[in-house]
Amino acid sequence: MRLVKNKIEYDGTGSVSLIPEEPEDMWHAYNLIVPGDLLYATAIRRVTTTAASTGSTSSSRVRLTLEIRVRNLDFDPHNSQLHVSGQIVNETPHTKIGQYHTLDLELNRQFTLEKGSGPDNEGSGWDSVAVEALKDAVDEGGNRRAEAIAVVMQEGIAHICFIGQFRTVLKQKIEMSVPRKRAGGSDHDKTMTKFYQTTLDTLLRHMEFNTSSTSMATNDAVRPVLLASPGFVAAAFQKHIQSVANTTTPALKRLLPSLVVVHSASGYLHSLTEVLQSPTVKALLSDTKHARETKLMDDFNEQLRKETNKATYGPREVEHAVDQGAVGPGGGVLIISNRLFRSQDVAERKRWVALVDRVRDVAGGEVRVLSSEHESGKRLDGLGGIAALLTFPVNDEDLESDSE
Repeated sequence: MRLVKNKIEYDGTGSVSLIPEEPEDMWHAYNLIVPGDLLYATAIRRVTTTAASTGSTSSSRVRLTLEIRVRNLDFDPHNSQLHVSGQIVNETPHTKIGQYHTLDLELNRQFTLEKGSGPDNEGSGWDSVAVEALKDAVDEGGNRRAEAIAVVMQEGIAHICFIGQFRTVLKQKIEMSVPRKRAGGSDHDKTMTKFYQTTLDTLLRHMEFNTSSTSMATNDAVRPVLLASPGFVAAAFQKHIQSVANTTTPALKRLLPSLVVVHSASGYLHSLTEVLQSPTVKALLSDTKHARETKLMDDFNEQLRKETNKATYGPREVEHAVDQGAVGPGGGVLIISNRLFRSQDVAERKRWVALVDRVRDVAGGEVRVLSSEHESGKRLDGLGGIAALLTFPVNDEDLESDSE
């Protein structure tokens, strides 16, 4: 996401102008925009006109610049499309104030987002969580890319996934009918070779991997490519890539050191969780945001398993632990899903923002906001979207007595 203009004021009001440049930027926009905000962007709207002389009507599509008060958001994670609907607040020759319209945000097209303005200061404003989300969204160095690529496969099926800092995206699914292996028959082997080549071509296209002879001179690092399958399919795919690199496409030799073969229970997408949990992959991605979040949830679950009373989850339980000062320096960590900050209830969002500020600025503890699109974030959502590692044990009896 490219930041064009930043006009955020000290009181939490103001606006920013942004240009989404990558599909993942739509995910960041989804986390930034909340009901009550003002969104300013171009739109295509069908306009019906009536001829004064004949009374006949005609319709045409015109491009307008509209400003809406956000009411609802619809995000398609698979296609990285974001549709924002609300009431129009600026009058044009073709629209009236109060009419409803849906703005479709697009790549490489600027939009402006304003918070904390309007009647009764409608919206949540640029609170601390919104400012952090903006920092996550803006890739100032232009270096944000997928941290790893995974090809989860079995005979005739392959899923190519990009594991980013904030979400895992299925780029493409490849399916091919493979005949059974028969003694003396060659159809199976020929089809598998074709399947491997099709998967390789698709992978290189999504990676934007340069296979020209001039690319051999570059020293650019290639992201890890995880090849996962049951049996020997992934290992055979690796050998196919090596064969192509040694014969027809020498530039592929740059890719070979990045290939890592991992076992999975199947070639379907749900097996990616198992792949990311393998010790080999954990060691390989140990310095990535995804690995750090996975380890955090592993540590939390370990404390629960040992029943040390130094881990708790659920809204009331975590808030009680914060009240007791147990989420402070020396190991206290508030773990919260970014899903909670997308609540359409402004008061609900402010509740979680206030909790984050208390832990970070008052108690001196650590705050980790996990993406609900990552495996670790989904595990957290299964616990209610909020949990905490504590500096000292807090008993449930204390919470029960407070309730009484």
